Amino acid sequence: MALREQLPILWQPTSSLKNIYLRAKVLTKIRSFFMERNIVEVETPLLSHGVITDPNIHSFVSEYHLPGSGKKEILYLQTSPEFAMKRLLAAGSGSIFQISKAFRNEECGAMHNPEFTILEWYHLGYNHHELMDEIDAFLGYLFNFSKAERWSYQEVFKKFLFIDPLICDISEFRDLALQHGLNDIDGLNKDGWLNILFSSFIEPNLGNGKPAFVYDFPASQAALARINKNDPRVASRFEVYISGIELGNGFHELSDSQEQRQRFGYDLKRRSELNLSQLPLDENFLTAIDYLPDCSGVAIGLDRLLMIMIGTKNIEDVIAFPIKNA
Repeated sequence: MALREQLPILWQPTSSLKNIYLRAKVLTKIRSFFMERNIVEVETPLLSHGVITDPNIHSFVSEYHLPGSGKKEILYLQTSPEFAMKRLLAAGSGSIFQISKAFRNEECGAMHNPEFTILEWYHLGYNHHELMDEIDAFLGYLFNFSKAERWSYQEVFKKFLFIDPLICDISEFRDLALQHGLNDIDGLNKDGWLNILFSSFIEPNLGNGKPAFVYDFPASQAALARINKNDPRVASRFEVYISGIELGNGFHELSDSQEQRQRFGYDLKRRSELNLSQLPLDENFLTAIDYLPDCSGVAIGLDRLLMIMIGTKNIEDVIAFPIKNA
């Protein structure tokens, strides 16, 4: 009898049916938002030959057995639909959005599940500030929030940690972290210390009462964003926060394949330093971005959006079957 009483825990969803129905309503409302703006819904592959090189993001690897040949190819489950969507943009799709599954290895906890749902969209002709305006409208449409606060990356460091992240060196960041009770970490570079300081002492203060944008991240953290022409120390990248939770990451998109290839090369060098596996570049993406029209894009975690909506700190409350009982 005791075993029988435990069985429902193993097969039942961790999310309540109420929250499962809420997800369906939110997805319908999201699609209505984009339909009103003539932004087209698209669908791209989850499996790809190329993959993101970021040393902080770990991909799932899969084997594709070619029919009848005895040969196999390595494919990767995508951490985001970004590369494929930009290929569509380069082909002339116009402004687009996608609601998709994404996968990240070694990410699991109250805020993370290895398989999650992502909303990604790109608006042609927008810079990152104009896209922040649209995200403001989107969040207001879903939550009836007031207009978001906006802070530059430099401003939030000055406000909460009293330092300028654009002029301090790695030893100053390390010393500041140790002064605040964090442990020393061998081999951590400047961006590593910045990320720890930001997540530990700045993020919790963001988006309380209304959303908050942080924009113009250091150029070393540009990822796929353009470098700011007026201040080459920073990139045209932003993040959006609600209740201390990072909800989305956006860029005024880089459209220079040579520069992007150099950034990927830096990633691979860093992966080697960290004894991480080397990964194949997505050559289809690199070829396409020279044709990418001027645009800005953002990726928003839909599971986190639902977490904020119902006021939970546990992702298992908004997904039917997390990895532990998938």
